[in-house]
Amino acid sequence: MIVIVIVRPGSVDALNGGDLRVLPAETDELREVFDLAAESASAAEARRRALGWLAGHCIGQESAEAAELIISELVTNAVVHSASSVISCALRLGGGMLYIEVTDQGAGQPVLAVQEADAEDVSGRGLLLVSALSKAWGVTSAVPGGLTVWAAVPVVE
Repeated sequence: MIVIVIVRPGSVDALNGGDLRVLPAETDELREVFDLAAESASAAEARRRALGWLAGHCIGQESAEAAELIISELVTNAVVHSASSVISCALRLGGGMLYIEVTDQGAGQPVLAVQEADAEDVSGRGLLLVSALSKAWGVTSAVPGGLTVWAAVPVVE
């Protein structure tokens, strides 16, 4: 099992051993899950669905905009790099955090990393953007196969 967690210094909460994907037991969790065909139009559909769901839960504009960009980048990466036919998206809201998870079926690259793109490159900055907009992000192996890439975004109401 591959587990990669990228956390900036000083950003890990002591809550739940520092695992930002695990909500504390005393919080209520709201959840939205949807599947999309693995095609180029899916990033736009993921953004639309995420923003619609977040609008119904009084999420501040800054958090919603960060979530919009993150889900777009993660879905795009899954479509381009995983050779999947279906991409699963999950949004979880609780404990002052929004958790975004994108799971592919997986025949793609098993390890993701932030890359440095040259100034003239037209792609290659997605995970750098995810890292900049989230409190933490990481990659885990999905069952029965593929990868789940997740990001945690503080919620500002």
